[in-house]
Amino acid sequence: MKGIFILLPILLITIKVNAQQLISKELMPIELNPKYPIISKKFPYLDSLDFFAISYLSDSLKVNGFLISPKKEGKYPGIIYNRGGNREFGAYNFKKIIGTGLAEIAASGYVIALSQYRGNGGSEGQEEFGGADVNDVLNLISAIGQIPAVDTSKLGMYGWSRGGMMTYQALIRTNKIKAVVVGGGSSDHYKTMKNRPGFEEEVYQELIPNYASNKDEELKKRSAIYWVDKFPKTVPILILHGGSDGNVRPKEALELSLELDKQRVPYKLIIYEGDNHGIANHRDQVQKEVKSWFNRYLYKKEQVPNMNYLISN
Repeated sequence: MKGIFILLPILLITIKVNAQQLISKELMPIELNPKYPIISKKFPYLDSLDFFAISYLSDSLKVNGFLISPKKEGKYPGIIYNRGGNREFGAYNFKKIIGTGLAEIAASGYVIALSQYRGNGGSEGQEEFGGADVNDVLNLISAIGQIPAVDTSKLGMYGWSRGGMMTYQALIRTNKIKAVVVGGGSSDHYKTMKNRPGFEEEVYQELIPNYASNKDEELKKRSAIYWVDKFPKTVPILILHGGSDGNVRPKEALELSLELDKQRVPYKLIIYEGDNHGIANHRDQVQKEVKSWFNRYLYKKEQVPNMNYLISN
């Protein structure tokens, strides 16, 4: 997914939604922009997709996000994508949706929804970096369940970086997710704090409520390495990580995988040699692995691997 991406000014056409959780769904007619012919030539699959700006309720807060859906009528598996970053850093727009490959995945037959999280992208409330804002992920599941094109029996979750933390927390609080992918995911915030000087002061202290008086409890609540025993054994997890990731060290993915193995949770780990936090040098391989994983466990409803130890003769 290399190239120069142009951020398009978007004209919104409101589509009324008569539902409790989903407040609004507004079509983004990207094809009306004069630069669209250039972009669609580079990414021809865009012609097969509709892009929507959405708003939904989460703990009575109005939270904003995006929805990508195939234009062709039908029932499609749904994927909740959990973005990385914090506050407006990492917030999504059309340019980023294309650059991170989400539109390409949607074009292969998925409805993808993503949240900006509370307090970001014009949403109400205040984000807590893995606190109450995890509800924004869980409530998005209910919101997209009201969209006729989504097959709610085939739901996956995909998170990157901080979004990995959100994904792991959501996974132990819902039984609606059938398959998970995490890229560059953080799973041990003690290690993150050690490896990234200033992160505690600039992120944890500023965003996590009661952090100063409850530091250990709040960090462990956000660090999956401490509660892998709570993971469901019926949801296969694909973990992708850059071997030279300086944002979230690959050791976190390795140690989490060992714990998953100990608990016999089905997983697959891929470390891309010498690559960075976004695994930018292996984007084609990443896309292939992500699509293959969701195709196996959502489209084909493949059986979860047998995690009992097998002795070969």
